[in-house]
Amino acid sequence: MSNKKLLEKIAGAPADILDKTIDTSKNITREFSRQKQVGRARAFWKSLGPGLTTGAADDDPSGIATYSQAGASYGFSLLWLSAWTFPLMAMVQEMCARIGIVTGRGLAANIRQYYPRWVLYSATSLLFIANSLNIGADLGAMAKATQLLFPRISFTSLILSFTVLSLALQIFTTYDSYAKYLKWLALVLLSYVFSALTINLNWNEVLQRAIIPTIAFSKDQIFLITAVLGTTISPYLFFWQTSQEVEEGILEGKTTLKLRQEETTVGEIKNMRTDVWSGMFLSNLVMFFIIAACAGVLFAHGITNITTAAQAAEALRPIAGDQVYLLFALGIIGTGMLAVPILAGSASYALSESMGWKFGLYRKLKEANAFYGVIIISTGIGLAINFLGFDTIKVLIYTAVFNGLIAPVVLVLIVSMSGNPKIMGRWVNGRIATLLGWLIIVLMTLAGTATIISFLVP
Repeated sequence: MSNKKLLEKIAGAPADILDKTIDTSKNITREFSRQKQVGRARAFWKSLGPGLTTGAADDDPSGIATYSQAGASYGFSLLWLSAWTFPLMAMVQEMCARIGIVTGRGLAANIRQYYPRWVLYSATSLLFIANSLNIGADLGAMAKATQLLFPRISFTSLILSFTVLSLALQIFTTYDSYAKYLKWLALVLLSYVFSALTINLNWNEVLQRAIIPTIAFSKDQIFLITAVLGTTISPYLFFWQTSQEVEEGILEGKTTLKLRQEETTVGEIKNMRTDVWSGMFLSNLVMFFIIAACAGVLFAHGITNITTAAQAAEALRPIAGDQVYLLFALGIIGTGMLAVPILAGSASYALSESMGWKFGLYRKLKEANAFYGVIIISTGIGLAINFLGFDTIKVLIYTAVFNGLIAPVVLVLIVSMSGNPKIMGRWVNGRIATLLGWLIIVLMTLAGTATIISFLVP
């Protein structure tokens, strides 16, 4: 008896009908599996929030310029910074997020609670100055990048438009809508990944240099390493991350400090860690691909003097093509739209918490005049820098180094608070977190000290 006849006899139906039934069953199984994967992806995306936007904001135009300079000046030699700073950066941001969730207060409010006022005022004043300078550099970079695509539009018109748009989004949209905007805008960073993947790189060398650290100990390289550390492990990210965890709690209905200080659950901490480590991974992944792209194209062709993100895009175009040029330019604009409000917002959170003002993006303008006033003033200073004859490129690089010098001071406060059982309860730092925290402080202090010595010694 043939197999077909046997199947018909066993199933009690013609074999062709049985075959169709089996095919239908397989299709249903495949569709179910696909929907299950889509569901998991959606759940993961939904779980992302402050950590993702904080990590993405780290790769602002000033950061892009610093990473581009690292790749163009030293090839793949400094590529290891992207891999080695990832766990350090993620651990710091996790501490900040944990402080925000457990205490129900922002970082400045906690410093005010547990440390002398001069420490608080010094830290927040330095943050305001650094952020305002950074905003100026970022606004200028966004305008220059847009001119690469639309050269007929004037620099003045573009920078004013970006300033007004950034302020309008912060002041006149609800926090819920604004948070979603920042979250989707973070995806613009993938343009740098795509741009690097279109370039023919020596991936064996790339991966090797990403793992094995190499330092020449020259004055310029030490300066650049400090700038990379300053723009990666940056104080404004600390304040923003903590305050956004508080904003998220308010969005969930925890509108009073008492409600926010209720027992923190294991699920909250787990979701926060997924969010933070995902955001920091994206940030460092983008750093990796920017350095790799500029090293593989610009350094390889002897173009080593890159001072702006827009200049990097222009230099890449004749060698790597229009696609890479376009992706680089769009990335500068997108990351600027993400970073400028976060720079202004983090300074405003810090100052408002320090002074005891009403604050929060969930509040309307009339409910928090001082909070939004600081955002407007900080952004206005950044705008003015572009018209006062300052060299925005030097401002950009020196701001990154400045951040690298003041970060250890703020980090000491963060590690101390997150490691204090009286403040954190059961969510105090573990041994590994404490060890990494102090390691970061030592490394950034050494880098900053080496930079100062390199300038003092001829």
